[in-house]
Amino acid sequence: QVQLVESGGGLVQPGGSLRLSCAASGRSASRLAMGWFRQAQGKDREFVAAIRAWGGSTAYADSVRGRFTISRDNTKNTLNLQMNNLKPDDTAVYYCAADGLGTTIYSELPNSDRYNYWGQGTQVTVSS
Repeated sequence: QVQLVESGGGLVQPGGSLRLSCAASGRSASRLAMGWFRQAQGKDREFVAAIRAWGGSTAYADSVRGRFTISRDNTKNTLNLQMNNLKPDDTAVYYCAADGLGTTIYSELPNSDRYNYWGQGTQVTVSS
């Protein structure tokens, strides 16, 4: 069993930055494929970024590539998402997710069905 707890959300002005963290327990984060997804009000959940187990290849949605950076801190067993140059369209609840088996291949990283553990979400609001 894997537990995920997100933190770091909040209100930021357009152009600002936020850093989200996801604390994993129950299994070493390095053994998990992990990702960030988001859901804006009235919209479907969408993929943001993900990282493979072990080797750590990363994938990003086109809408965030170049602005967001996903990373994993194995010493703290956490997944991070550094978000720069935030835009109002980035406003959403951000969810951390993990594939407990760690078997998700690179091409499947954006597929939410590959993740069987989810955090409770953290709100990010980008507004002036």
